[in-house]
This record gives sequence, structure tokens and C-alpha cells, in this order.
Amino acid sequence: MQIHFTASPPAAVRLHAYIVNQGAIPSGLDAALVEGADAARFSGRAGQVFEGFASVGGTLRRIAMAGAGETGSADRAHHLERAGAALTAKYLVSGESAMVLDLSDAGLSAEEAAAVLLGLRLRAWRHDKYRTRLAAEKKPTLTEVHVAGAPEGTEAAWQREAALAEGVEFTRMLVTEPANVIYPASFVAACEKAFKGTGVEITVLGEAEMEKLGMGALLGVGQGSDRESKLLAIRWNGGAAGEKPTVFVGKGVTFDTGGISLKPPPGMEDMKWDMGGAGAVAGAMLALAGRKAKANVIGVMGLVENMPDGKAQRPGDVVTTMSGQTVEVLNTDAEGRLVLSDALHWAQEQFEPARIVDLATLTGAMIISLGNEYGGMFANDDTLADQLAAAGKASGDKLWRMPLGPAYDKLIDSPIADIKNVGPREAGSITAAQFLQRFVKNGTPWAHLDIAGMVWASKPGHTWDKGATGYGVRLLDRFVRDVVEG
Repeated sequence: MQIHFTASPPAAVRLHAYIVNQGAIPSGLDAALVEGADAARFSGRAGQVFEGFASVGGTLRRIAMAGAGETGSADRAHHLERAGAALTAKYLVSGESAMVLDLSDAGLSAEEAAAVLLGLRLRAWRHDKYRTRLAAEKKPTLTEVHVAGAPEGTEAAWQREAALAEGVEFTRMLVTEPANVIYPASFVAACEKAFKGTGVEITVLGEAEMEKLGMGALLGVGQGSDRESKLLAIRWNGGAAGEKPTVFVGKGVTFDTGGISLKPPPGMEDMKWDMGGAGAVAGAMLALAGRKAKANVIGVMGLVENMPDGKAQRPGDVVTTMSGQTVEVLNTDAEGRLVLSDALHWAQEQFEPARIVDLATLTGAMIISLGNEYGGMFANDDTLADQLAAAGKASGDKLWRMPLGPAYDKLIDSPIADIKNVGPREAGSITAAQFLQRFVKNGTPWAHLDIAGMVWASKPGHTWDKGATGYGVRLLDRFVRDVVEG
């Protein structure tokens, strides 16, 4: 969706929209519209949309009002995003190709106006490339928004949010594409194309390089696939020279059959999004580079495909990680932690980060615990946990902190190796986090985000359609804005 700022909207655009604070319908509207809004019980509550028609200067106009809620609400930014998104949801396939968004009477700051536009843009994303028989009335038509009456500074604020939107959209694309399109090598290629000209440094390790480094855990997961495993690092140096970087690590299992511990067939197609953590890291890095963040940030993604094959690792195998620790693989479907163990260790050895945050669609147990409302957060540092929780609340990518502790750690001790890759049935998400903690160096602030319930939605949300949500991009971007950039 293209967003333009203008003092004089094109006269040919029929659809005109207004953002309405609760209880404050704009003055100057046709009396019939005001009366109709009252009859429809439109009050400007967040997410409400009212539509009517009026003759303006002898031309029929389609008039829409989107509610932004109360002006003093603590959730004001989210309500404004919801207002913008509600307009897109209503008119994306309406037959209208353009909209005039009149902000002159909305009483918004530049940042608030940009929040409206972010909601508009995010809700417009769809992935229809494989739908060859989509009915005409279901095809998106709304492609342009002409913003009039925007407060001073909105264009600059929108440039920052537009970069964020691009990152979210990139993540959604990576997560949505099927596994015959996005696999380790093509994931790398998509990033190389998307980041061209942004000023980032890209490092790619193939299997030969990882074998020399001793990454037996990551390589063990991918050895049953014909697709070569990769380790991808994207470095953005926008902060002070010599300042230790913040490192984000993402699980990138581009398809997860479970390996020899094969998953049941129903629902296995969903496992194309088992790379949602790596997708979020890639999208966040694109957003940071796009808005020229004043921070040193590195995204590391372990990319593998977990397949059953004569070469695949077996339950009971023992692998040696890059850290030197040995792992007894009791369940080949607990593969994400194996990928992350080597990626985490390599990231710390290579970059000596100030802090490290990993994101992974790691456990089904997290969905049982938190459903699809929160990502689970585990951390060895209270300050980092509080900062991430605040970023989650501000961005809408919500987190809920879960416990770690020695009693849980004992549950993954192996009788023949240093660690086993699964514990008992109970506390499955916690023992997975305990596994990862064993690969975090003492003194390094670390958080693990289990986002299994958040990267894919079975029904539309306020700012996304059914499917990939882009969860994690906004969280990481907000964390960098508030903590790293300060």
C-alpha cells in the first residue's frame, strides 16, 4: 500500500475517511451522516467503523469514520493503529482503489498519526501469489492512501514506521512461503536480496565451515535433508564504534517433520513456520537497517530442515556441540534447541554481545500454557526481562515471564552425556529453556522467547489477516529503540 502526504487530495477519490476520538465526531460533516452515525451507535470506540454517503460539492462521496477511543487512554497508540487497520479491513477489497484520510480534525501528534498509518499498512498485507482462481470481489483493490491535514512532523515519523512495516512484511513473507520455496539456502538468498544496499554485513556459513567449528548439534538436525544447512549472520553497525552489540538469535527450522521421531500427519503442513524465530530476527534487522537505527545489532539465524532419511540422526544418538558439551538426542522432534545451542555459542564466541535474546517456535507446551495471547519469556537477568516485557507491552507483541531454576535443570541431566534434549512431560517449555541456558556464558544477560503460539494466526487480528502475524519484529525494534538507542 502506497501512502502519500498531500495538501490537496485528488478530486477523483471517492472514499474519504476520518479518525474519530470517542465522543468527538468531526464538525462540518453532513447532518445526515452525523444522524446516521448516532443511529448506528457509532461513538468512536476503538476499532468501530461507520460508513455513509454524502454529496460534497455536487459529487457523491463515500464517507468513513474509524474510532480511536478515548484520548487519554493508556493504550492510545494501539487504539490508533486499530483505527487505521479497521479502515483497511473494511475497504481493502471494496472496489475502491484509493482513500483520502483526513486528519485535520483528529487532534493527533505526529507519532499518533504515524500509528494510524502503521495500522493501515500492516492490515493490508496479504499473500495471494498462489491463488489463481481468486474471485474478483475478493481481490485487494485499495492500493493508495492520500493523507491530508497531517500534523507537522508526520512524514518523518512515518518514515521510521514504514521501515518497521517493511520488516514485518518481510517476516510474514518468509513465514508464509511453503518449504519448497523457503529452505535454508533460499532463506539466505531472500535476505541477501532484501538487504542489498542497506549497509549491513552478511556472513553465511555452510556445512563445511560449521563442521570445522564443531557444530554437531545443528548439523545433526539437518543431516537427514538434501537441503544444506546454513548459519546466517546480519550485522548492523549504527551505534558507537567499539560498543558491544546486542545479538538476536533465531531458530530457523524451515520445515520440521520431527525427523525419525515423526510428527503425526494432520497439521504437519503448519511446520513451514517453524522458522518463525529466524523470520522475526530477519525482519527486525531489516527494520533497523531501514530506519538507520543508532545501535550495533546482529541477527544470527540457524537454518536447517528436519527430515527423516537413512542419514537422519536417531533417538539415542549423542552429538557434540560447538561448546564441547555433549547431548543425548532422545527425541529428534526436539530439534530447535539443538540448532540454537550451536548458534548461541557461536554468536557469543564471535561477537561478545552486551546481551543476547533468542526467539524460537520451540515448544507446543508453550501454546498449552499461554495460548495465542503471549509469547513465553525466560531470562537470567531481571533487568533484561523487565525491558523486554515493557517493549512487548508498547509494541503489542506481548510477553509473559516464565520461571527457570536448578530443580528444572536437573530434569535434563543425561545418564550417558552432559545433557539430554528432552525432559519429562511436565514443564516442557521450561526444560527447553533450561537446555538453552546451559549454552549461555556466565555474565551474559540472556533471554529466551518461546513464540510458538504467536507467529501464525488461525483468524484475523487487528493488524493482520489469517496466517503469518510478523510477531517479534515490532518487539525487537521497540526494545532497540527504548533500551539500546535510549
